[in-house]
Order: sequence, then C-alpha cells, then structure tokens
Amino acid sequence: MPRLLADTTPLRVSPEFRRLWWGLGLSNLGSQLTVVAVGLEVYDLSGSTLSVGILGICALVPLVVLGLYGGSLVDAHDRRRVAIVSATAAWVVTCLLALQAWRHVGSVPLLYALVALQSAAFAVNNPARSAIVPQLLPARLLPAANSLQTIAWNLAVTIGPLLGATLVAVWDYSVAYALDAVTFAAALWALVHLPPQREDGSTHRAGLASVLEGLRFLTTRPNVRMTFLVDLAAMVLAQPRVLFPAVGAVVIGGGAQTTGAMTAAAAVGSLLAGVFSGPLGRVHAQGRAIAWAVAGWGVAISAFGGVLVMATRVTGPRPSVLWPALAAAAVCLAVAGAADAVSAVFRTTILQSATPDAMRGRLQGVFLVVVAGGPRLGDLLGGAGATWWGEGVAAVVGGIACVGAVAVLMRRQPRFLAYDARDPQP
Repeated sequence: MPRLLADTTPLRVSPEFRRLWWGLGLSNLGSQLTVVAVGLEVYDLSGSTLSVGILGICALVPLVVLGLYGGSLVDAHDRRRVAIVSATAAWVVTCLLALQAWRHVGSVPLLYALVALQSAAFAVNNPARSAIVPQLLPARLLPAANSLQTIAWNLAVTIGPLLGATLVAVWDYSVAYALDAVTFAAALWALVHLPPQREDGSTHRAGLASVLEGLRFLTTRPNVRMTFLVDLAAMVLAQPRVLFPAVGAVVIGGGAQTTGAMTAAAAVGSLLAGVFSGPLGRVHAQGRAIAWAVAGWGVAISAFGGVLVMATRVTGPRPSVLWPALAAAAVCLAVAGAADAVSAVFRTTILQSATPDAMRGRLQGVFLVVVAGGPRLGDLLGGAGATWWGEGVAAVVGGIACVGAVAVLMRRQPRFLAYDARDPQP
C-alpha cells in the first residue's frame, strides 16, 4: 500500500520545496475563495449571468498576453525576485478587493479591473514558481513533486469553492477576500525563504525578442512541443464542462446540483490520482504514459457522452433526477480527471527536465497560455457541437476526435513514445 500512495520524498529532502508546497497550497485555497466570491458579487450587483461571464474574459486576456512576456521576465531576472514581486502585486489586489467590499463600493467595472490586474500578476508569478522547482530537487523526484502539487491544487479547487460560498452566505464578500489575503501571506513567506534563483550566465533581456527566441527554441524541440500538442488535443477536442448546465437541466436533471456534482467528480478523480501516485515516480517511459493518459481522457469523455445519449434529452426541465445516469456520468468524469492528472504530472516533468534552465521560464509561459486558452477553445467547440448534435453526441464525437488526434500525433512523432526520463531529450 505505501508504494501506491503519493511519494512524499520531495517534502522530506528539500525544506525549500516543503515550504513552497505548503505556502502555495494555502494560497491556492484562498484564491478559490476569491474566484467564487467575486463571481457572486458581480451577479449580486448586476443580476446578469453575462456580466459574470465577462469576468472570465477579464482574467483570460491578461493571462494569455502576459504569460509569454512573464516567462521572458523569469528567464531574464532572479526568479525568486520575480516571484516575490508578482506575488506581492497579486496580494495587494486581493487586499483592494477586500477593501472595496468593506466600503460597499458596488462597482462592477472596478471588479473587472481588479480581476484583470490579479490575473496579470499570476501570469508572471506562475512561470517563475514553476521554473524554480527543478532547481530545488533532483530530476528523479520531479514526478513525485508534481504529483504532490496536483494533490494540493485539487484539494483547493474541491474545498475552496464550497468554503467561499459558505463565507459569503454566512458573513460577507469581504470575509472571503480577507481570508484569501491571509492565506496569500503563506505563499509570500515561502518565496522569501527561497535561495536566489538567478541562472548563471543568463544575459538576455526580457521583451519580444526573448519571447520569439523561446518560441523558436520550441520549434526545434519535438518532445517538449508534443507535451503542448497532446494537451491541446484533449482540452480543445474533448472538453466537457460547457455541457454540464444543460445536462443538469434537461438530460439527467438536478439542475445546479448536478452541474456541481459533475464538476466535483472530475476533481475527485484528479485528487485520487494524486493520492495514489506512488508508482508514477517509477515510470521512465513518460512520453508513452502521456499518450495513454490523454487517450484515456478521450475514451472516458466518449463514455460520458454515451451515458448522456442513453439518458436522452427532454423538452423543458427534467422533473426528476436520473440517478443511475448521474452515477455513471460521475464515474466517467472521475476516470477522465484521473487520466488528466497523470498526463499533467508527466507533461510538467518533461517540460521541467528536458528544457535548459535558461529557457524554462519562457516555456512555462507557453505552458500557461496553453493550459489557460485550450479549455476556453474547447468550451466554444463543445458548445457548438452540442447545438448541432446534442450534448451526448458532442461528447462522444469529441472523445473519439481526441483519441484520433493522439494517434495521429504519435504516428507523426514516434520519438515521443520512446522518451525516457533517464535520458531526457527535448
């Protein structure tokens, strides 16, 4: 049994990584409180679901635009300093969110602006934090370290929204924002206690030329590039979350509760994959593992679609919940979440270990753009598919397309299947 559970060696051998893990874990939990609270506050002020949706655009645009430039900053300067400055900026914005709630400012445009600023700070902070981890641990422990980070993240996205909604319901938005600010201090504390992270001999300047240099480097590194392409295949072609509201309303029934249950099912699957990630550290054929994991995601999403097809759509709200269908759908999504977690662990590990340290920040910026933008494109494609064919068929087709795309990619780049963690070749 201990060999199945997550390997905690990185926490034992590296005090710096241990502090970073705890600090970022608490910070991620706090950030989920703000995600929920700001959405509820915008809806309370505007009464418009569209206004809440615009929040996502306000967060996405700075993330995509500054993700690439943030990676350039990370490679040009001491990563610890970049992480501290960007984290401090995000903390100040969180404090401003709490202040506007305490003062009852009641301005939706102000909330949009603060969310955009917070996302911009995260776009710089995330590549810096990710590029620091390989300097704290030996390469053989990176899969275990990334599994531990997966556990912390999924705990945050599982507990955080529930806690955030409870704080808003019982007290006020300001309490949720204030608690986020307090937990953010843990991340700052961890970053301050890191050793300097300047790469010796790194002399390039941040800017467009540096960003383009990173993109050109990516075109010459097929294994690293493939980690991005397979993730796009999964997130763009077989992203199911846009289907959840309609599934809860007219396919399975249960409304918002069903939507929440399906979202939680995927998170629980990811969490379980992290908890039982012990064997992942012994996998050397990481490229092959990613291919199987992404194909497993596609199969699970197709199975989810099959459940919806069998449930059939009704006209108008479904009067009662189809419990067997809900249970089957939840199992499929949990399997999909577990497959996605395994893929993420190995994709991150390859990116960290097969990339020269001088390029890690810029490629982590590309990674952030792919992770942020892919699911949004998937929402668009999934929504169009559901309009044309219905939710069930859209999921089935998307899952099949994902598996087919993985097969094509592996056929065009068989070297990726031969990738060996003991000799990481980019």
